[in-house]
Amino acid sequence: MVSIMITAGPTREYLDDVRFLSNGSSGRMGCALAEAARTAGHAVCLVLGPVDLAPPSGVTVFSVTSALEMQAAAEAAFQAADILIAAAAVADYRPLHRVAGKPAKQGERVTLELVPNPDIVAGLAAKRGRRVVVGFALESVSAGMAAAIARGRDKLRRKQLDLVVVNLHDAIGGVSSDVVLCYADGRDEALGLADKNLTAAHIVHAAVELWMGRQAT
Repeated sequence: MVSIMITAGPTREYLDDVRFLSNGSSGRMGCALAEAARTAGHAVCLVLGPVDLAPPSGVTVFSVTSALEMQAAAEAAFQAADILIAAAAVADYRPLHRVAGKPAKQGERVTLELVPNPDIVAGLAAKRGRRVVVGFALESVSAGMAAAIARGRDKLRRKQLDLVVVNLHDAIGGVSSDVVLCYADGRDEALGLADKNLTAAHIVHAAVELWMGRQAT
């Protein structure tokens, strides 16, 4: 049995007590990954942002809201993990200042100062040891898959990942996705358009195979 940690869903970065910055991630792929890993007999920890989906049963769930909360939960859970699959869509920025309450609309232009959020997967990959770290690269549909793969491979190198799952942004909220697995050894594996549950099972299997190979060396 392998210990698999998964991050999933979006984060919310609150401007005040009501308004926030976020994205359209449904968490569907992350929850499918957790279910696939559990079904395969592995121990699963799911760090889950705010979603409307119920997480699968039989997995340990840490519910978070902001990127900083996700970072803290992920760093704690990573200590006991063999594999990290980082499927969460973490907001790139957060407001420099959060305002208390709900300020009234002023009817004038507002300047919002943002600061970068931490790169959670890169930070964990830098201290992975013999763990396997899998990231996701969600790219523009208009650029096409070839350009998406090139950017995914750049992300793989920059963040020192073992595997990057490249898909196009029209997968957000859908029940299916068209993905390519880009391995650090140079292999590309196109899975084709498939239900996210089937794709998730394939990703989990690929990650476990990488981990088993690393332990054998």
